[in-house]
Amino acid sequence: MWSNQEQAQDAGRRLASLQEEVGEWNGLAGRVRDLKELLDLAVDEGDESLEAEIGADTERVKEDLRRSEFALLFQGEYDRNEALLAVHAGAGGTDSQEWTERLLRMYLRWADNRGFKARVIDSSPGEEAGFKSVTVEMTGPYAYGYLKAERGVHRLVRLSPFDAAHRRHTSFALVEVLPAIDDTADLKIDPKDLRIDTFRSSGAGGQHVNKTSSAVRILHIPTGIVATCQNERSQAQNRAMAMRVLRARLLQRELEEREEQQARLKGQHVSAGWGNQIRSYVLHPYTLVKDHRTGHERGNVDAVLDGELDDFIEAYLRSTIEHLEQVEDASG
Repeated sequence: MWSNQEQAQDAGRRLASLQEEVGEWNGLAGRVRDLKELLDLAVDEGDESLEAEIGADTERVKEDLRRSEFALLFQGEYDRNEALLAVHAGAGGTDSQEWTERLLRMYLRWADNRGFKARVIDSSPGEEAGFKSVTVEMTGPYAYGYLKAERGVHRLVRLSPFDAAHRRHTSFALVEVLPAIDDTADLKIDPKDLRIDTFRSSGAGGQHVNKTSSAVRILHIPTGIVATCQNERSQAQNRAMAMRVLRARLLQRELEEREEQQARLKGQHVSAGWGNQIRSYVLHPYTLVKDHRTGHERGNVDAVLDGELDDFIEAYLRSTIEHLEQVEDASG
């Protein structure tokens, strides 16, 4: 600990997080004890006004308990980590690229609602509208734990604004969610396995954009995995962020291989096309958002696209826990 300050800081943050979690449960237990004592007192004295007040406090405790119980769904090794979320346009041309932009807006709204910090670190604009791909850094408690529920293909059905005949189109976008890790993680990358290229940035970032080769693309030669970053203000910053994305993608690959070995095939990387969607957003001829993994659905599509995702995320997380429990029960 004394010889490695980064490891010590990481352990300190982990300890503080655990102490906060234990403190919340102890606080709930104390509130329940206090309410029970007050209730006994109110019953003995026949104080109806105090009983009503206790009833209101009990409902608040129940809601806080529900939130704390929800946190127990985050059982993954990296669920506490920050997240890197990337959205890639799939089949559907310009409609798909514009759909990618709408999904980006949805996740930025969701992050803002939760008090998370969201920052676009790389983007590739579409020819006419939207994005071919965009990557966002999400910072907040359990960011990866929440957002891993969004990993997969998202399908949009609507009357296309890019079709002169205003016909109904189906568009696809692939959402990739990675756990953000730092240099202290046990993931070895041989510098000889990397090819690093620089190019002129095409995104936002100020006067340096398109004037200097500040954008960075890193290729991991053994796996073919690529990471790019162009939205930071210097080549050094872009390179550091691209390495962070690369580490996250290599870790995700390792996790998926581990899951396959354990016969847990959830969250596979699939092509962005027909038949692979995890969720459908239908704007015509009716309005409905449906998650095909859990069956959870809502008719208010606009609210979902404005970032109201928590019910879909919770339904998915609860279903994965129930599935794991069934697997464990079946294995004896």
